[in-house]
Amino acid sequence: MSGRRGILILDCGSQFTQLIARRIREAHVYCEIHPAVRGTDLSFVERFAPQGIVFSGGPNSVFEPGAPTVDARLLDLGIPILGVCYGMQLVAYLAGGKVKPSSEREYGRADITVCQGGGLFAGFKEGEAVTVWASHGDRLDEPPPGFRTTAASRNAPVAAMAHESKPIYGVLFHPEVAHTPRGGELLENFLFGICRCAADWTAGQFIADQIRLIRERVGPTKRAICGLSGGVDSAVAAALVHRALGDRLTCILVDHGLLRLHEREQVERTFRAHLGIDLRVVEASERFLSQLAGIEDPEEKRRRIGHTFIDVFEDTAQQVPGDVGFLVQGTLYPDVIESSSPRGGPSVTIKTHHNVGGLRPNLPFELIEPLREFFKDEVRQVGRELGLPEEIVGRHPFPGPGLAIRVLGAVSADRLDVLRKADAIYLEEIRDANLYDTIWQAFAVLLPVRSVGVMGDSRTYEHVVALRAVTSSDGMTADWFPFPPEVLGRAANRIINEVTGVNRVVYDVSSKPPATIEWE
Repeated sequence: MSGRRGILILDCGSQFTQLIARRIREAHVYCEIHPAVRGTDLSFVERFAPQGIVFSGGPNSVFEPGAPTVDARLLDLGIPILGVCYGMQLVAYLAGGKVKPSSEREYGRADITVCQGGGLFAGFKEGEAVTVWASHGDRLDEPPPGFRTTAASRNAPVAAMAHESKPIYGVLFHPEVAHTPRGGELLENFLFGICRCAADWTAGQFIADQIRLIRERVGPTKRAICGLSGGVDSAVAAALVHRALGDRLTCILVDHGLLRLHEREQVERTFRAHLGIDLRVVEASERFLSQLAGIEDPEEKRRRIGHTFIDVFEDTAQQVPGDVGFLVQGTLYPDVIESSSPRGGPSVTIKTHHNVGGLRPNLPFELIEPLREFFKDEVRQVGRELGLPEEIVGRHPFPGPGLAIRVLGAVSADRLDVLRKADAIYLEEIRDANLYDTIWQAFAVLLPVRSVGVMGDSRTYEHVVALRAVTSSDGMTADWFPFPPEVLGRAANRIINEVTGVNRVVYDVSSKPPATIEWE
């Protein structure tokens, strides 16, 4: 909890839920996403004290057994509510309306007609046609008791609705996506016209709030340690907590043998020069590699890495003077979202992030995760506000488990060495082509297969390296980067010629979804 009122988003499983949060935050209003199951706990909602609640879309039908739901009493609290797609159907269902399968599903672009302006449709004219993005197979033929229809489409008699006397609204489309051109107006009408939010959530305000909350939580005497990987997230988390605690923060860089080429030296040089923080470097390569020996399942890799990190932190904390009671992590919102589900269980978990679901159960520290509700681009804004140099803030994301999840299959020192060299060449070519800052993330992957090749008139049977580069704004969705062919050609040629054991290079042209950015 941030301690600030804002918008509570109850996630019913939509692939667009994070976009709702982004649009709200872009309007400088604070919000948090929580699984819809939290909406069945009225005490949780009362503690959050939201100025408004959004029910997200979702893939279910509201009448299916086990479909995401909330406590119907939420509709009587007087808190403004906006139901989006499935969320509107859920509102209708809870209010006694009849939701039924549509004879003709509505996916993609659709045109709605505004039946009544004002409220959510303030600034829209009655009878106006509006293009929206729809994604639903169920519909309402009439609004539930106490509601009126505010928009309709050819396939949906109730494409939007509003309660006659309560601040409760619903739309059967997705205002949060770019394909709904005036969706931002609808969301801002809800935020400012209906919820009366103030546009006061900024990076500077967030930093001030977090400094106060961290000091209150840690108290005047206890110390904290921070797992510093060299990536953007842990660097910003460290800088923020250092501003709150000063020399009561010690950063720990674990060299687990899974870092990129020269990563350890670069992190030591950069962070000691710019942050002035007590930095301890721990050599733990053999410890991690022994834990990973023979392990091929990516979930088990993440679990073992997460547990071993805590073991190393626990050992190192004993060498730090004073009472170390807290562990700082650069956990981000995508980590949390992909490690949870709208039902509060593991049913639709994408992957267990080592710093979320992969942590050891008997954790010896309390966690401080100041960036837990942030997307990557928001973290960069906070980093710049804290005065971090661009060489830190602008770095491509690098996963906490390191190269272990880019060596597909079993991890060994030899396979890591092959990948490390290939990855360094790839990034060097990207920088030489002045494309590094255009790309969200780029890296090489060592595949668990070998291929036949011909080198020096001889047959080879060697490793295959895949190259990945994506564009994104928050890491939740991404598209592959369209390289100039000559850049890919140079990178592939150099990898095959300079990295012993590689005879084939391929390029990944998968978007997210359906793929993820990382391969494991």
